[in-house]
Amino acid sequence: MKIKKNYLKYIVVLLVTIFLITAILLFIEKWEKSQNEFSMSGTGNNVIVYQDQEYVLKDNIESFLVLGLDKYEGSTAADSYESSIQTDFLMLFVFDNDKKQCSALQISRDTMTQINRLSVGGTHVVDTYTKQIALAYNYVADDNEKIRCRNTKDSVEYLLQDVKIDHYLSLTMDAVPLLNDSVGGVEITVLDDFTGIDDTLVKGETVVLNGEQALRYVRARQGLEDSTNDARMARQRQYVRALYEKMLSSQRSDEDFMAQIVTSLSDYLVYDSSDQKMKELAEKFDEYELLGIREIEGETKLGEEFMEFYPDEDSLQALVIELFYTTVNE
Repeated sequence: MKIKKNYLKYIVVLLVTIFLITAILLFIEKWEKSQNEFSMSGTGNNVIVYQDQEYVLKDNIESFLVLGLDKYEGSTAADSYESSIQTDFLMLFVFDNDKKQCSALQISRDTMTQINRLSVGGTHVVDTYTKQIALAYNYVADDNEKIRCRNTKDSVEYLLQDVKIDHYLSLTMDAVPLLNDSVGGVEITVLDDFTGIDDTLVKGETVVLNGEQALRYVRARQGLEDSTNDARMARQRQYVRALYEKMLSSQRSDEDFMAQIVTSLSDYLVYDSSDQKMKELAEKFDEYELLGIREIEGETKLGEEFMEFYPDEDSLQALVIELFYTTVNE
């Protein structure tokens, strides 16, 4: 009987020991994973010093990242993680809610910055690379479009020295024709010679773009005399300015215009906020003064296989301060 009791005691001790070891191992595993957990937003630095001047984050500003997604049929596994879709167009809008002003920053798809390769579910960073920011949308082992958008947003935050981006919206580039025609076409003066691609787009002529023309105008690169992304970005900025004015005009003549646009493009859009928040942001585009579209200065050069854009760190720092910071004594 005594032997049996001792035997049971040993069994209990053994089970408790196994339980404790298992609990410790699980705790260690959870802790290690938490160290590598994917941050969904930038932390931002409340105070920074640049050229002996102290700056603080502006009060009451709000940022909104717009992503234009394009599919590349020739993409290979080396270029993408789970899909052949890349971010072809990136523009960040920064609203100053006190001054009722809006600044826009266009970011080159070729910009070299840190991008994370994410696990399924987007909860953990598998690895980190320095690559073109357009690829951040691919580097997710998950088909969830919002996780892919957030991974791109995270790369933009890293590029802009960890400032926080509040909202994002992505649309596929095939939404451009619908958006263009919803405002009755967009008038531009053609910046490049599209001979052989679209003979109706003659350099120097002023035309009202129809839907398919608009898509070719902002998307085409190969086959043009200047096939650089810089040239395409110039056309995109020109088109966005003209489209912006047409959309404002449409909104002012029909207060339901923006809501109708969001509804008609719902199959092409992904965004992180409520419909009400999107409506509020749309109203800001109407109410706020647009100060212009800025670019990041830097150098474009051919990498091992693709074009790469390297920002000038000093001018980038100055630009981040201009958009997001103010001097301490202001």
